[in-house]
Amino acid sequence: MKNENIKFYSIKDEIRILGIDDAPFDFRRDERTYIIGTIFRGGKWLDGILRSEVTVDGTDSTDRIIEMVNKSKFKDLRIIMLDGLGFGGFNLVDIEKLFRKTGKAVIVIVRKMPDFISIKRAIKGLENREFYERCMERAGKPKRVETRKGRFIYIQYNGIEFRDAESIVKISSTRSLIPEPIRVAHLIASGIVLGESKGNA
Repeated sequence: MKNENIKFYSIKDEIRILGIDDAPFDFRRDERTYIIGTIFRGGKWLDGILRSEVTVDGTDSTDRIIEMVNKSKFKDLRIIMLDGLGFGGFNLVDIEKLFRKTGKAVIVIVRKMPDFISIKRAIKGLENREFYERCMERAGKPKRVETRKGRFIYIQYNGIEFRDAESIVKISSTRSLIPEPIRVAHLIASGIVLGESKGNA
C-alpha cells in the first residue's frame, strides 16, 4: 500500500531539516563508519547534531537513520535530507521505508546524474542485489533542481510532492549549490574522522 504524501500548505524559511552524511572510512580496514545528522532551521540556523554508525557496504543504514530520527529529542523535524542514497559505501537507504517508519518526508541530494547502467552492472553478482535494486527503484529517477542561476543538482524524494521538495531544497541552499544541512553534515563528518574538514561540501 502506497503511503500518502505529506501536504505542505505553506513552506516556511525556518522549516526543520535533518541533513545526513557519512564520515570518511577505509574500505580495507573499517567495518563501520559514522553518519552525522545536522538539525537546521531552513538553511540558516544549526540547532543540533545527531550521530550514529552504519556497516560499510551493509544493509543497515535505513534502520540506523530511523532510530536516529525516532529517538531524537527534536520532534519538530519535517524533512530528512540525505547526501546521496548510499552511506558507508554501498549501504543503500530504502527511502520509502524511511518515510513510512518516521513520518518525515525524505529528500535525497544527488550532485550528478548517476550512471544507472554501470551501477546495475556492478551489483549484478552481489549478495544483496535484490535489496539494492529495490532501494534504487523506490528512490525513483533523480529530477533536476536549479539552486544557483544556471547551475543544477538532482533530487530523489518520497512522502512529498516534487514542487514542495524543490522549494525546500532552494530555501535551504543558502551558501552553496547544495543545501546547508548537507554541506555542514559533510564538514562535521570529515572533521571528526580526519581531524579537519576536507573535500568539497
